[in-house]
Amino acid sequence: MSPWPPSRTDAQDHELAAWWTRQSTHPDAEIRDALYDRIPLTRDDLALIHTPPFQRLDRIQQLGFVSRVWPGAKHTRFEHSLGVMHLARRAAFRLSQRPTGRWITLDDIRTMSAAALLHDIGHYPYSHAVEELGPPVLPHEAVGRRLILGEPLARVLRADCGLDPDRIASLIGRDRNALPPRDRILAQVLSGTLDVDKLDYLPRDARACHVPYGGVDTDRLLGALDLGAVGGMDASDADLRVVMTPKGISALHSLINARQEMFDNVYWHHTNRACMVMLLRAVQDALMADRLAPDDLWHLDDATLLDTLQDADMPDSTRQLASALTRRDVHKRALEISNRAIELYGRIGNLWFDPASRRELERQMASTLERVTGNPVGEADILIDIPKPETWKTDVWVIYERPPIGMHRQMHWKDVVGLDDSDFKRYEEHRRLIRVVTRPGLRHAVAEHWESLIYPLLGGVF
Repeated sequence: MSPWPPSRTDAQDHELAAWWTRQSTHPDAEIRDALYDRIPLTRDDLALIHTPPFQRLDRIQQLGFVSRVWPGAKHTRFEHSLGVMHLARRAAFRLSQRPTGRWITLDDIRTMSAAALLHDIGHYPYSHAVEELGPPVLPHEAVGRRLILGEPLARVLRADCGLDPDRIASLIGRDRNALPPRDRILAQVLSGTLDVDKLDYLPRDARACHVPYGGVDTDRLLGALDLGAVGGMDASDADLRVVMTPKGISALHSLINARQEMFDNVYWHHTNRACMVMLLRAVQDALMADRLAPDDLWHLDDATLLDTLQDADMPDSTRQLASALTRRDVHKRALEISNRAIELYGRIGNLWFDPASRRELERQMASTLERVTGNPVGEADILIDIPKPETWKTDVWVIYERPPIGMHRQMHWKDVVGLDDSDFKRYEEHRRLIRVVTRPGLRHAVAEHWESLIYPLLGGVF
């Protein structure tokens, strides 16, 4: 049996070196970027960029409704995808030059570059709002795999790029354990604690919002990447993985802090979240009325989705909410619930996993308020915003060449810094608020009567 990982042949080594030198000095094209100044582009990149599915990303804002708060935050999935591709290519080449990465070939790097460029190809309009509805709305990774395996992307990948669409699709969101050993390792660059997705979107979002959060020492982190046989001295297909040298320890801590700060101050901003829950309910009502099919959603962009939701044949609630979003007539905060309200927070928070029950609670609250006040209340005038519970995984190993006394050559990052996932999760749970948002004219009435609106109804939706 041949050893794993197999080393590149001399011909493969020369091919990779020549390709990298050519792309670094005389690329096929360049694009100017707000973060990296110039991003070199290959013929593969250009062929994929010119396809209609990729061009759609130029009409989808990276941060959805955040530009309602920070008007400069109008950057798109298009430029983010270019940035992720750029970083993935740098990371892959960096790993290929490590002694433990001598098995990474030019075909591996070209495949991972295409996967990075297409990692968001299945994204819905307005960031993650629509996706939070759950089935029958597919995760954007599943939509992305469908697009990559369909026309025109599969044809372009095969005919123009000479790449395998099946392999590229499998790198996006698939269970890593189901991948072959080579791709299981490469996928860690695209998805994981150190993934290049976060390395691009955090500083890009922070720059667009002009906020002092989201700082990431990207060069330091990329320079700290290595491959190591965690759990043993010899590499095998069971334990070879992307690891980090000690110089990346502080940079990784900053990356995690940057992510927390961006959620706290930008992604969970009350105006952005109110817009998202308005859109979510508008789409949900359209789907339930069979005025919209789940597969329609990933063909639309930001503008065409709002236009579609305002069509005359849409449900009244859908048209009203979409029209309000177009006019910037955003629902206002009437109530905020923290995790210190243990039972209430937990019971309403669980409705994130059950959008139909959340919608039913909203409708019953509206009906109750109409009865209590004697004033008309629309069935979508009261909405519940439940931010997605975030996962905080720091599954990173640090490999020391000469470990300090008391440390080992291989150590998990949490043992090096004394922090684990529960520490970051605890902060998130204290800062993540559930909000009841309402049509502006109902704000004070909901704030006054919230107990009689919520408590009698909770038993009926569980």
